[in-house]
Amino acid sequence: MNGHLSRLALAIVFSMMLAVTASAETIAETALKWGLIGAWSLDCSLAPDRDRGTVLSYEIAGGGRVVHRRDFGDTSDESRVLSAEVSADGMLNLHVYFPKSRETREYGLMMQGDGTMRAMYNRNQKREYTIRDGKFTANGNPTPPQHKCGSSALLLRTLS
Repeated sequence: MNGHLSRLALAIVFSMMLAVTASAETIAETALKWGLIGAWSLDCSLAPDRDRGTVLSYEIAGGGRVVHRRDFGDTSDESRVLSAEVSADGMLNLHVYFPKSRETREYGLMMQGDGTMRAMYNRNQKREYTIRDGKFTANGNPTPPQHKCGSSALLLRTLS
């Protein structure tokens, strides 16, 4: 009887490991499924700039990596998304490594009912927040919605 229970316990553990492995998604799959992949801006009709026209884009690069690009108009940068997980409440939690500042930041994005997304938190590895509970810590203002820019909006920006 003891041998049967041991084999049964081993089979259950093995089955659970297979289930966890089968349900695990890559960073790219998680980002794509959540709807993150693409370009985002406060106003997709504006050319990239440091005010309302900053364009954030999340792209799947070679080897299935996900990169986070920021276009400020006069400058741009590229960072690597190290992890992406969706919380039970639907928030996308990202860890992004910014090579210029040599820091990893954690942030949470929430998709809104109208298809926009908002940053709900943004913090460094010391857990110092610049955004907390959907508000900027510096002034208490809510984070603005980011709109997903379609190819026509990107084309208009490129032509202007």
